[in-house]
Amino acid sequence: MYNMFLDFILPLKRIKVFALVGPSGTGKSFRAKLVAQKHEIEYIIDDGLLIQNNRILAGHSAKKEKTFIAAVKVALFDEKSHRDEVARKLLGQKMRKILILGTSDKMIGKITTRLQLPPPSKTIRIEDISSQEDIERAIRTRRIEGKHVIPVPSIEIKRSYPNIFFNAVKIFKRKRGPAGLGATPSVHEKSVVRPEYSKRGKVVISEAALSQMVIHCVDEYNQSVRIKKIVVRDDGIGYRLVITIDVPYGIQLGGNIHELQQYIIENIERFTGILIEEVNIIIDKIIQ
Repeated sequence: MYNMFLDFILPLKRIKVFALVGPSGTGKSFRAKLVAQKHEIEYIIDDGLLIQNNRILAGHSAKKEKTFIAAVKVALFDEKSHRDEVARKLLGQKMRKILILGTSDKMIGKITTRLQLPPPSKTIRIEDISSQEDIERAIRTRRIEGKHVIPVPSIEIKRSYPNIFFNAVKIFKRKRGPAGLGATPSVHEKSVVRPEYSKRGKVVISEAALSQMVIHCVDEYNQSVRIKKIVVRDDGIGYRLVITIDVPYGIQLGGNIHELQQYIIENIERFTGILIEEVNIIIDKIIQ
């Protein structure tokens, strides 16, 4: 049984993973094909899809979901059937490299873990390959017009997801030829789409609602732990929580508090689909 497990896992562990990281709406999908071409990468994982060159191999697009929270869960391969489908397809490919798009290092880590891929050997930040002007333009397009990009041709998107098809854009790039020869043009076609959930607006979790979830999690974990203060910070990628508590005398401060941190993160992410970047717990008093 152990050898069969190794045979299943090892092929994926030999793949070299590249990550393209940047906040939502900054143009990662738009530039994904250019990054893949530069590093000779044939495979891309973006918003729940496994893409090879100009073709969708497996998965389903987060952009067809009807709510923002559902879209986040798809992008994170939250459902077992979804991640199993993509993992099986990965195993059937003879690949050396793959590019994964994500809004943060933590999101990339979740995707690689769930698809049984190794951690990234190279991480590329959107600000390293795109000007501030281009990033701001992409953000405006996302916020005002609700347009997103999928790095495959429009005909592929129209065939798979006709309900989100919008229009296409072609990117021309001069590719340097062999010594003595001129540059040859390469073309990358991408699909500009308006997702289902953008028609209804973005779902935002208020600080009060998130604080109530934290209180519920702490109460479920240990009713004797008293919350004194909760600070919620939204950094645009995920949420950061600072929780001040009083704990009863005798509780193991190391193991139990770390378990409480993980319990809060796992439950909030599971029920809301939002990313919790970190949970910092401050123990103010030991109570009798």
